[in-house]
Amino acid sequence: MATTQAESTPNPNSLKFTTDDGAFLDGGVAAYASADEADDDPLARRLFTIAGVDDVFITPQFVTVSKAPAVDWGSVKPDVEAILTEHLSGR
Repeated sequence: MATTQAESTPNPNSLKFTTDDGAFLDGGVAAYASADEADDDPLARRLFTIAGVDDVFITPQFVTVSKAPAVDWGSVKPDVEAILTEHLSGR
């Protein structure tokens, strides 16, 4: 099973998720500020189903997820990790 590691960023409302289990994206970068923008990206679309997710940035090496300031990471991080693990396992 794939695993991810969360790292803090200078923005307290953003976490960077990395893995040693493959690429999150085949190439390039993808940035989304809303679920509507992410409509064609299955990974980003799933991340936006998590209450409080405001922004998603995906590269082959990492995914940065930003949350709304009023939302606690305790309610967001486990769901992000589960979705990323499923995504990596399905590749």
